[in-house]
Amino acid sequence: MARLILSLDSQVLAEYNMSKERYTVGRLPDNDVRIDNPAVSGHHSLIINILNDSFLEDLNSTNGTYVNGKLIKKHALQHGDVITIGHHQLRFADQQTNDAEQDEFEKTMVIPAGQQSAEQLAKAERAAAQAAKAAAAEAQRATENRVDVKVEMPQSDRKPPPERKPQPAPAPAPRVQSHTSTHAGIDPSLAPRSLPLAKLQVLSGAFAGRELELSKALTTLGRPGVQVAAITRRAEGYFIVHVESGEEGDYPLVNGQPIGAQARKLSDNDVVQLAGVKMGFFIS
Repeated sequence: MARLILSLDSQVLAEYNMSKERYTVGRLPDNDVRIDNPAVSGHHSLIINILNDSFLEDLNSTNGTYVNGKLIKKHALQHGDVITIGHHQLRFADQQTNDAEQDEFEKTMVIPAGQQSAEQLAKAERAAAQAAKAAAAEAQRATENRVDVKVEMPQSDRKPPPERKPQPAPAPAPRVQSHTSTHAGIDPSLAPRSLPLAKLQVLSGAFAGRELELSKALTTLGRPGVQVAAITRRAEGYFIVHVESGEEGDYPLVNGQPIGAQARKLSDNDVVQLAGVKMGFFIS
């Protein structure tokens, strides 16, 4: 099923599954895709889905409709097309063609561990471990510094507690064998919750709209000789760390800021820029 991915300044705002025949895009509330911005006309453009094809039409809007930077009146949408309406972008993602192109994206951006220096990867792993330890320590300090405020009532407003009558002791309950323990004697309910799965979604370039699940403990991304980073999956969260670059001090960016030599914890909706490619980080 095709999708529309709405974004502004590389920040993803919404996604729409193209399950209907017609979708209107505009500023007014009756549109299927509403963009509440003065640069967008009340009914700006129309998308019609016919079988496996989708067609975009401008509805005589004031500022026009653009596809991949070109002004259009009518356009047959292709996977990866970027529609610009006012200051917003709509990326058209077609699931039918996504699988083969997803493989191509992974071949281009995902670097197998065997192609990277073991020393560099070990250094990245150590940096991520230090950052994870610092994050856990910070969370512990925040918990310890939490102060519970107890409100004392004036003495005159206090009422004596009701007199309690002694109750007979309850009969001991029969012992029931627990079936929640594993063969190793560990109760799964006491184990820490598993880390939610996260993904990267490409926001720019030829692979716009592609997604990569971060299911491995260590995922190395980038282009050797240009810029390479690693994303580690730990109990404390996901951390990105610089591995190498063609120029000294050329670090990946998170939300427009260089991450530096230390690992950085990623948060939902962060924008990562690596080797010239912008990617959104999303937690499922």
